[in-house]
Amino acid sequence: MKYEPVIGLEVHAQLKTKSKLFCSCSTEFGAAPNTQICPVCTAQPGALPVLNKKAVEMAIKAGLALNCSIQTRSVFARKNYFYPDLPKGYQISQYELPLCLNGHLGNIHIQRIHMEEDAGKLIHDEGEAVSHVDLNRCSTPLIEIVSGPDIRSAAEAAEYMRKLRNILVYLDVCDGNMQEGSLRCDANVSIRPVGAKDFGTRTEIKNVNSFKFIEKAILYEIERQTQLLDEGKPVVQETRLWDSVTGKTRSMRSKEEAHDYRYFPDPDLLPLTVESSWIEAVRMHLPELPEAKAIRFVKDFGIPEYDAQVLTAEKPLADYFETCVKHHNSPKKISNWIMTELMRELKNSDSDIQQIKIKPEALARLVALIDSGDISGAIAKTIFAEMWSSGADPEKIVEAKGLKQVSDSGAIEALIDKILASEPENVQLYKAGKMNVLGHFVGQVMKQSQGKANPKIVNEILKKKLG
Repeated sequence: MKYEPVIGLEVHAQLKTKSKLFCSCSTEFGAAPNTQICPVCTAQPGALPVLNKKAVEMAIKAGLALNCSIQTRSVFARKNYFYPDLPKGYQISQYELPLCLNGHLGNIHIQRIHMEEDAGKLIHDEGEAVSHVDLNRCSTPLIEIVSGPDIRSAAEAAEYMRKLRNILVYLDVCDGNMQEGSLRCDANVSIRPVGAKDFGTRTEIKNVNSFKFIEKAILYEIERQTQLLDEGKPVVQETRLWDSVTGKTRSMRSKEEAHDYRYFPDPDLLPLTVESSWIEAVRMHLPELPEAKAIRFVKDFGIPEYDAQVLTAEKPLADYFETCVKHHNSPKKISNWIMTELMRELKNSDSDIQQIKIKPEALARLVALIDSGDISGAIAKTIFAEMWSSGADPEKIVEAKGLKQVSDSGAIEALIDKILASEPENVQLYKAGKMNVLGHFVGQVMKQSQGKANPKIVNEILKKKLG
């Protein structure tokens, strides 16, 4: 039997506030364990939470960007469960009355976006029969973005996550760093016979923290559930963990339902009231988002839609491109250099564009040297490699290595005469109609000039001499 997957994602995004959701402790990543805590986030008796206004504003921003209706009244609730990294014995979240409802990203429905606090972290030392608890992350502000069961493939799920991350980074409400846990995903996966209307039994894959693993985990789970049903066995509703080493999901616990958590309104926090004027003020200051930026790039810079989509896929990349164009108005050529040479090096070195040695101004000047005829495209690639490794200015590399393009027609003509005189048989082939011999001669000139001869002048003189 053929099955189709039904997938919904619950994405947890850490908000970029400097302090926690209900106290003034720092949210900075990487601090020594248990150094960013206080009586509030460690649940000391008598300590009371105070809501972080900036976190609310960031959550509203995300809701507006994802086409949600912002609720003027929402309520924080206690989600009760026991775990060693949760000193309160409950997590403050939103349940029945979340802040944002009924949005969408493309054709995928976003059911809700609610605010909640993060839990701490258990650290397991190999070789010891104990675990350590780091509470620094307790009460770090999160938003949970819950999609509808509208995704139909693992690839679509990963693409939805990429687009979602991109929007959150553009908004500057989340740094999108999946390695540090700033963005992570729970995937609800079920399968059903093709054409069926009812959903199958779903499993939840917890805390997946990379696009590659999201896709692999969902693919494995689809395959696992398909095999179970083909063998006449039931799919058990449960929570599973993705093991990137084995490439498999494994059972963690039976799936909880909402009633298991005994949600009730938090008596220490008043209902959150968001005035319409505040919502409109946030809306007025929303930044340009990826889709709008891509459209503008096509219109203003005259680059193809494909280029615009690639360049706006990451905000730092889009910013890099725009800065280049400000320094040298050659958008398509700059786009080509970024999409080929620069992005290849970024991928090969697993680098961040914000940390590379080639500044956008320098890349712009490299393209300008090509446009002015000072260097050839081939020489530019050599210069680019040096810029990548050393960060040196392109002009200094050209001068130091004597790479300036030769445009002296007399010098080029003398070299061409020498080459033609040494290959009379190829000259005759060209005159007999073998036009591809021209490319051979161009290559010989470029080789003997060490790539410095101006290709345009080379072609003009060759055509003239060969008749």
